[in-house]
Amino acid sequence: MPSPTDSAPARRMSSEERREQILAAALAVFGAKGYVGTTTDDVARAAGISQPYVVRLFGTKENLFVAALDDAMSRLLSAFAVAAEGATPGELPERVGHAYIGLLQVRGLHQTLSHAFLLGAHPVIGPRARDGFARVWEFLRGVGFDVASAQAFLAQGMMINSMFGLRLADDYDTDPRVHELFDACFPTDKVRVLSMAPRADEPW
Repeated sequence: MPSPTDSAPARRMSSEERREQILAAALAVFGAKGYVGTTTDDVARAAGISQPYVVRLFGTKENLFVAALDDAMSRLLSAFAVAAEGATPGELPERVGHAYIGLLQVRGLHQTLSHAFLLGAHPVIGPRARDGFARVWEFLRGVGFDVASAQAFLAQGMMINSMFGLRLADDYDTDPRVHELFDACFPTDKVRVLSMAPRADEPW
């Protein structure tokens, strides 16, 4: 005899849960294929739902990308805030840097930010991306980074984003240049980074 739990119908996801599911897929797909190369159908297939449902929730691809960008920025700044809480000025770069690396668990987040930062001329995405970049600077300065440290942190972050977007982890074991680069960028996190970094044979 099936138990009441076995026979109970599966709970329907709420619209907010569906929205979160779509945004997670959007980050992954936009991160891998960029804004121009992605369709709402790509995102729908990655999320396992219908394309008309994506359109019903977000309207256009532009709206979906902006929502994904906002989600990425919110996750980024929230992770940074948790990492910075109670840190001394000397601890800040390492703690916030670890938080940035930890966001590799959110597939496509770093790459979506990189794509957004290349769309400065877009009439809708450009202003949103510029504001997001400035908010990161504002956060770093607000929690205690001096100008030079904030500049170095952002530069390091952009290099790391490029490494993930290039799928350089694939070449770690075969290219001594890439090996040295990973050793230099991730002296304590290398094993974790290599286990989470996107690979060239992954669709996103």
